[in-house]
Order: sequence, then structure tokens, then C-alpha cells
Amino acid sequence: MRTPQTRPHHRHGVTRRALLHAGLATGVTLSTWPMHRSPGLWAAEAGQPKRGGVLRVRGRDMPHFDPHLTFHPGTHTTLSFVYSKLVRYRVGAGVTPGSFLIEPDLAERWEAPDDMTYVFHLRHGVKWQNKPPVNGRELVAEDVKFTFDRFLAAPANPLRYMLEPVERVEVVDPYTVKFVLKEPYVWLLDMLATSKAMWIIAREVVEHFGDLKKPESAIGTGPFLLERYEPNVKTVFKRNPEYFLKDLPYVDGVEWLVLNDSSTGLAMYRTGQLDCGPETGWNVRQHDLESLKQSHPQFIYQDFLFPNAQRLFMRTDHPPFNDARVRRAISLALDRQALVEAVWVRGEPTGAVPRGLQEWSLSIDQLGAGAKYYQYDPQEARRLLAEAGFPKGFTTLLHTSGGAGTDAVDAAQLVQRYLKDVGIQAELKLQEFAAFIATTRQGKFEGLAMSAYPPGWEPDSMLYGSYAPGSVLNISHVNDPTLTAMLKAQRRTQDLEARKQLIFDIQRYEAEQEYYVYLYCPMSTGSHQPYVKNYAPNALEEYGMAAAVLWLER
Repeated sequence: MRTPQTRPHHRHGVTRRALLHAGLATGVTLSTWPMHRSPGLWAAEAGQPKRGGVLRVRGRDMPHFDPHLTFHPGTHTTLSFVYSKLVRYRVGAGVTPGSFLIEPDLAERWEAPDDMTYVFHLRHGVKWQNKPPVNGRELVAEDVKFTFDRFLAAPANPLRYMLEPVERVEVVDPYTVKFVLKEPYVWLLDMLATSKAMWIIAREVVEHFGDLKKPESAIGTGPFLLERYEPNVKTVFKRNPEYFLKDLPYVDGVEWLVLNDSSTGLAMYRTGQLDCGPETGWNVRQHDLESLKQSHPQFIYQDFLFPNAQRLFMRTDHPPFNDARVRRAISLALDRQALVEAVWVRGEPTGAVPRGLQEWSLSIDQLGAGAKYYQYDPQEARRLLAEAGFPKGFTTLLHTSGGAGTDAVDAAQLVQRYLKDVGIQAELKLQEFAAFIATTRQGKFEGLAMSAYPPGWEPDSMLYGSYAPGSVLNISHVNDPTLTAMLKAQRRTQDLEARKQLIFDIQRYEAEQEYYVYLYCPMSTGSHQPYVKNYAPNALEEYGMAAAVLWLER
């Protein structure tokens, strides 16, 4: 049986338009950043797969295990080991960091007969993991329908906006499922490929447990079985012997370790207690990079711009942030390049679409009339504040969390200082990460807040999620009919170049309005031990699949 990596989509009935959607529209040529080694070279050096061993990597803890009731990254990255999706992003040593290629997962092929319909043909013989209540039965189309019916119906699902254009999901036959749309939605495949809430689940499991919050409910069709969960310590996975891709995974198991202290993680990596980089995404902090390269030159290192952005968000539905002059003043008060150098060491100032998504992102000098608000100009900031009625500035709150790393707190403190220089007294409010996700990151805050936006592998999830009225990720409470119309238009535009121009226009419009004050796109350096084979760092959150296709030669 050929693996999905060798199965070209166009040989399975996909229309030319759908092929373009599944390839070009996902940004297959995004990354041109310099690399220490090329992924092609890594693939050539990988050699023959070797079975066995336990992969030890940094993971995350989570509030619970139900993918439809949280957008906490800990939940979704942990579940990537256990579940499968209809389609997924490709991983492995042959994938260039920053490229996002869609390939089959549970669906072995698909077609789009018209702009309102997608038909997915499922693999035959896929088995649910052999645990009660599913007990290894075959996955069928009814499972897919149940999954997305629940996804769309769950009132507390914060990610429902991702499939907002889906009208219904129909079972055509036991191995065929149809998505019927309310309106054209060119990003459907991209949404289904993301490692957020798109996992296919079983009805019996939900009915047995009542929901999917308990670790015992994590029963999927993925490459690993959840063996043990120790809250805030680690999650242990073992190889699924009935996984539908023959021979995978190569490792016997994975220890997904919760490491809240960067220095502890770095020490573990140096001493071989971790197989990949100690930071989130299996990266190395830029502050630690040079010393690590000097002490451990044998480690593999890979630079790439991460497809997310650090940004300030604010209650634009409340004064003073409902005044564009105040928002522009905040942007002018910040020295973005100094922030990069002081906190992240390397990175690039960015607008609404992070620079890591090169194909879709405008550089600062391409943002038109709004580009001037990205310059560091505290004098102009004070003038705008006075014009808006705040000649002496004002007092507000600045919320953030160190849950994703200490760099975030360092950056917030520097932002606090810049704001003070123009008269804005921002009291720093540090929150525990789970509380930050449950409140501030859902728009339940007052004043200002700062954090990274979750990574995106196409521009729609970032733009529509951030600005569409009603979206739980519209943290700044934006309600701009002009912008909403632009957002909807790009979702319906099949022509790639025309869609790009719409997305460029959205970025220029946002640069003038400053509903969010975008700061920078950080440079990341992925790293792994030399005995880890068939792995290349990437911004993807396909941790489970990445662990399944690599092997260890130690």
C-alpha cells in the first residue's frame, strides 16, 4: 500500500480547481528562509527506518480533552497523537519549514464538483483504537457526520467560526461523506487540515462519557494510544498496533513532558533527556541559541519565521480604544525593532498577516497609508493622544501570561515602558495561562492585553477569526462593516490572484485602523538530536504525525 506522501491528488478525480485549492491556496511556496541544512539533505541522510525507542519531547498540559469545548493549544496538540482528520498537513524531513502541503488522512481522495460541495472518500478498513466502547470497530462515514454535527452544534465551541460556511454534512454511503456549504468557502480543505478541533470522534465515546473531557475518552484512529495522563507532569502514549498506515509509527511510544521552566528544559536537552528542542514547538530560545550551538554543535538546527504574531489587543468597543487616534498613538509609541532585539533577538515587524506566511503577507513598507503608524514616533503619539482628548495620557490595564514562555512577560514589560513614555500608565496584570485563555483570550477583559495569536497556515483563520463580528477570537471586539465585507469576499474568491489582492487590501485597511497593534513575527530555531531521523522542524502543530514518521538511531 502506498502512503499518502506518494499519492498524487489529481489521479483520484480531483478537479483542476480543487487541485489548485489543495496545493497553491495552501501556500506551498511560502518559505525561502536560509537553512543550516536543506530538508532534502535531511531526508537523504535519514536512511532506512528503524523501529523502537521512546521519543521524549516537551508537551503541554491542558484544561481537558474535549476538542469542541476549548481552543487551548494544550488540548489540541495533545490530541494530535490520538486522533486523525479527513486531511492533514504533511510532515517529515522532506518538508521545507514554512510550507503547508495538504495530503490525505482518513479521506484517501476528494473532489469539489461545484463551489458549494466537497465530497470525501474514506479509506476502507480504518479501525478505531481497541478500547471500549468502540472496541476496534471500523470507522465509517457516520462517524464523520457525527463529528461535524457536534462541532457545529456545540454552543460552547470557540472554534465553530472555522466552519461557519458549512450548511450540513451528509452521508452518501458508508465510505463517502459530503459537505454542503451555505456559500463558497475556498479555505475548507485548509480548515479541515488544521490541528484544531478537526479530529474525527466516535458517537459511542461521547455517549459513554457524556463529553470528551476525561483522558479516558481520548480514543481515536491516530498513530498512538493514550496510556497515562499525569496532570501538569506528562502524558504517555504508546504505539497503536492497528494504525491504518502500515509500519507507522516507528517509535514504540512518546513521553509528552510538561516543562514550565525554560532553564530546566534546556538542561534536559543538553544532557540528552529530551530528543528535540526544549521550547514549545520543539524549538530553542533565541537567547540560548549561540551558547547551545557552541556547546552542542552536533545538534541539528533550523531557522524559520513562525507564522504568528505578537500583538496588542484592546476593547475597541469601549473608550478610549474606540477612537482610532488612540489606537494609532499606541502603535506609534512602540519601537518594534527594539522589542525584537531585546526580547526575541531575531524576528521581523509584521502587520495583520504574519511575515512567516510570506505568500500572503505584506511587509511594513507595503502597507500603504497605514505604514506610518508602524514607525517609532513618540512625539506624534503624544500629539494624537492630545487630539483625542488625552493631553496627559490615561490609565489602563495590560493583561498577559507567561504560560507560553518568559519572553512574553519580558516583552509586555517593555511595552509597558514605551506606553508610559507617551503618558499611558498601563498596570501589568499577569494571569495563569489557563485563566488567560479562558478569559482574556476570549475577549473577557478591560483595557489592553498582549499575547501571540495562535499560529495559522493560511490567512483566513487569522483575519476572519480576528475581525468577524461574533467570532470568539475577535478579541478586540471589532465591528466594522467595511472590513467584514472584505473578509467575506476573500472567502468566496476562487481566483488565487484576486484573493491575494483582497487579502492585501485587508492588511492595508487594518494598518490604518489599528484594531490590533501588531508587533513582530518571531524567528524560531527548531532543533533535534542527531539520532532523530526523518524529522524537520516546522510551524505546524502536527506533533502526533511528526512523532509517527520519525525514528530514533540511538
